[in-house]
This record gives sequence, structure tokens and C-alpha cells, in this order.
Amino acid sequence: MSIQVTHVRYGSTRKTEDEIVRYKWHGLETNETRDNDKSSLVAWVEGGGKAYVGSGSGRSQVGVVKPSNGQPYLRTYADGQWNNNLLSLPTF
Repeated sequence: MSIQVTHVRYGSTRKTEDEIVRYKWHGLETNETRDNDKSSLVAWVEGGGKAYVGSGSGRSQVGVVKPSNGQPYLRTYADGQWNNNLLSLPTF
């Protein structure tokens, strides 16, 4: 299954990828809309789930970042570089 992340929720006033605590998404094959907390979606992506931000030629894959200190978090990856497309999504 593949999903498109459509919205994010931050856990603090600081708006960075590691401060996102919840993700709202749309199932690309199932057409369902749901949301998950950070640890659940990180585990799902690590287990082989495919997540994206955007669509068409503007689509970026979501990957897991594992900092040396702190908890793993999600970030987009496009054109061979990590970027911050999740930060441009609306909040919910």
C-alpha cells in the first residue's frame, strides 16, 4: 500500500520535521483517509510502506531519518537529497 501525506500536526511551536507528532494521509490504492502518530508511521515506512508528499512530477518520497541523539522522524527525499516538503503541508 502507498499513501500520500496531506496534513501534519506539530507538538510544539517549533515547526521542524522532528516536531511533527501526527500525520494525516490518503491511501493511494484504497482511497481511505486516516491519521497516525509519528512512531506508528515511522515504523510503517521502516517496514517497507511507501509514503509520498505531493503528486505527479512534484511527488517526493518520505523516508526515515535516524539522528544520533533523539527519536527517528520522517522527512521527504527527492532528487537524491533530503528536503522539507512536509513542512509546507497544512496542519490539522
